[in-house]
Amino acid sequence: MTAVTEQEQGLRERKKAATRQALHEAALRLALELGPEHVTVEAVADEAGVSRRTFSNYFTNKEEAFFYGDRLRMRMIADLLRSRPADESPWTALTEAAREFYAQRGELDPEWITRGRLIRRHPALAAAHVQTFAATEHDLSAEVAARLKDQDPLGVRAKLLAATFLAVLRTSLTVWLEHPSEIRFWDLASDALDETGRGLGGLR
Repeated sequence: MTAVTEQEQGLRERKKAATRQALHEAALRLALELGPEHVTVEAVADEAGVSRRTFSNYFTNKEEAFFYGDRLRMRMIADLLRSRPADESPWTALTEAAREFYAQRGELDPEWITRGRLIRRHPALAAAHVQTFAATEHDLSAEVAARLKDQDPLGVRAKLLAATFLAVLRTSLTVWLEHPSEIRFWDLASDALDETGRGLGGLR
């Protein structure tokens, strides 16, 4: 049996990523068209041109597909956090990782804005959104814990910082969606992160 080459492995991973993205975009399109409560897994799979079984290989449910974009963005922020200088305080590292992310990505993409407005119009999505961020919070708190080491043996401080960081970003997005023409999202979020950091005092 011929061994799989690095090029073939890379192609497989790109195909998987493309399928996952196609399912995510299909879920978002259908939610906009029909309303999230009327979207089914079967409909998402059909919209993306794949089987129901293929959908299950990538996502557990339609909500997971719908919020995949958020999960991907937060994973990128976690990667940037990991690359921050080791001597930065946890809150500074979190803030600078977010600043670097938005500097790379620019303004919020239309998909993120659309998803945010859908959540506001359909409160039932909020619970699924919280679950998405719970997984992200776990990833971020692990990175923060690595910085704190012996200062936080039970991990309480790391979890508080990660949860606070995500709460600031979520709240900033909610406020910005109400006043998109008055301020840039990152200007709002940056100010909120800086103010929160000052309020955290020694905890940060």
